[in-house]
Amino acid sequence: MFRLMFVSPRIAPNTGNAIRMVAATGAELHLVEPLGFDLSEPKLRRAGLDYHDLASVSVHACLEDAWDALAAERVFAFTAHATTVFTDVRYRPGDVLMFGPEPTGLDAETLADAHVTERVRIPMLPGRRSLNLSNAAAVAVYEAWRQHGFAGAR
Repeated sequence: MFRLMFVSPRIAPNTGNAIRMVAATGAELHLVEPLGFDLSEPKLRRAGLDYHDLASVSVHACLEDAWDALAAERVFAFTAHATTVFTDVRYRPGDVLMFGPEPTGLDAETLADAHVTERVRIPMLPGRRSLNLSNAAAVAVYEAWRQHGFAGAR
């Protein structure tokens, strides 16, 4: 399945929504510290509803620890500054879909990391800065899953 990575997420409800989404799709969620919230925060728990036990969520102390744990062949960094549209990628199970913190996105150093295979973007109308993190992540995961016929869904 696909692996979703949030690097230093800041807003608990966005991560809670992502927990619910990965539980619904079978994707994994990898959170890279520092987090802008405590994982036991009520807002995070409320957004994830009762899906926490159904979701695969891992927390990594730093990006290097995440790379070691994931041993990913391909990492797609989502950024508004990319030229490749995310739907032009042919995703494979095991791919990592990486997103940065709210509201800044991935920084230049992270985007330049040797593990990043390609930078991709989600199209938006001109003059718009970004999508909500959990919405962007859902768009990406569902596209990757769609390309594989929604494997495992009923």
